[in-house]
Amino acid sequence: MPPKTENADLSNAEFLNTRLSSAIFNDVNLSAARFVNVNLSSSHLEDVNLTGTIIRNANCSHMSIEDACYEGMRIDGILVSDLLHVYRNQSS
Repeated sequence: MPPKTENADLSNAEFLNTRLSSAIFNDVNLSAARFVNVNLSSSHLEDVNLTGTIIRNANCSHMSIEDACYEGMRIDGILVSDLLHVYRNQSS
């Protein structure tokens, strides 16, 4: 049986050279966490609050964002809502 951590406070913990592939995170608070040199390829994020999150130097190839709130979201300084507005007007 794989290890299970439940009802734990690991605030300020450090995970160095740690393998968490296929791990399940349910009802987890990662607010103010820092992720450096992290591989999230093929991960599935659902019902996630990314308010105020900064993603820098990311490979977003073949990434999909669905059913999301884009209010105030920017890509390279451009509001996503503006990009979607222009796109939708061009395809009409």
